[in-house]
Amino acid sequence: MRIGIDLGGTKIEIAALAERDRLVLRRRAPTPARDYAGILETIRGLVSAAEAELGPASVGIGHPGTISPASGLVKNANSTVLIGKPLQRDLETVLERPLRLANDANCFALSEAFDGAVAGERVVFGVIAGTGVGGGIVVDGAPLAGVNAIAGEWGHNPLPWPSPGELPGPACYCGKRGCIETWLSGPGLAADFERVAGRALGVPQIAVAAAAGDAQARAALDRHAERFAKSLATVVNVLDPDAIVLGGGVSNLPGLAAEIARRWARFVFSDAVATRLVTALHGDSSGVLGAARLWPEPSAQ
Repeated sequence: MRIGIDLGGTKIEIAALAERDRLVLRRRAPTPARDYAGILETIRGLVSAAEAELGPASVGIGHPGTISPASGLVKNANSTVLIGKPLQRDLETVLERPLRLANDANCFALSEAFDGAVAGERVVFGVIAGTGVGGGIVVDGAPLAGVNAIAGEWGHNPLPWPSPGELPGPACYCGKRGCIETWLSGPGLAADFERVAGRALGVPQIAVAAAAGDAQARAALDRHAERFAKSLATVVNVLDPDAIVLGGGVSNLPGLAAEIARRWARFVFSDAVATRLVTALHGDSSGVLGAARLWPEPSAQ
C-alpha cells in the first residue's frame, strides 16, 4: 500500500494506492490556518485512520515550496507557516517512518505524466495555478528537483515583456515585486480586476460575469491570458518541453489553455510551437496521486 498526502494551503488530501495503482481511499481535511503543529497532527490523524483500515503503507508527501539542500528546512513556500520548519524531520518523527517529500507541483507533473493528460510524453512541465503559481518538471517519468531544489519555479521570475502599466508590479510574499505569481494566481487575477474595475469579484465570479457580457470581466480574463502566454513562452524557450499541463483552480477558467496556445507563438523563439498545452486529466487529485508514487510499487523495488 502506498499513501500520498497533498499538503495545500486550504486542504490536506490523502489517497491510498493498492496493487496495480488501484485507488482505494481518498479523503480531505481542512488545513489548520497558520498552525504548524496542527498541520502535523492533521497529517498524523489522516495516515493513522487510513492505516487502521488498510494496513501499513509507505507515505509520500507533496507540499508547497521545497526542502533546502543546505539547511534541511522548508523554503519558498507560499504557505508561509512552513518556511524555516524542519518539515521532513518532524513528519518522520510523528509518523515514525522514513518519508519521501517533494514539491507539490512536481507531484502534480509526475501524476499527469504517469497516466494523466500528458502520459507518454518525455519532457513535461506541470503548472499549478491556484493560491500561488508553481511549476514542476518530469523527464522520462522522473521528477527533476535540481541542485538547488528549485527546478520549475517559474512563478518567482518577473512577468516577461511587461507593459509600462505593469511595472513595478504587485508586491510578492517573497520580497520582490512583479513576480509571475502575483499576476497569474487566483488572488492575482482577482486583485488585477479590482484595481482596474474598482470592484471586487472572485475568480469564478469574474468568469461568470465575462460570460454574461461584462466588459471589465472579459478584459481582465484577456489580460490574464496574455500574461499567461508570455510567461509560458519563456518556459518553452528555456526547457522546450514536449507538453505543458495546467492544474490548480485557475486552470478551470473556461477555454484558458486554448486561449494561451492561441497567443503564445508571438513570444516563443521558434517558427512553430509543437509543445502541447493541455488541462490536467486528474484535476485537483493529481498532486496526491503523484505523492503516493514518490515510492515505487513494492513489486518494482
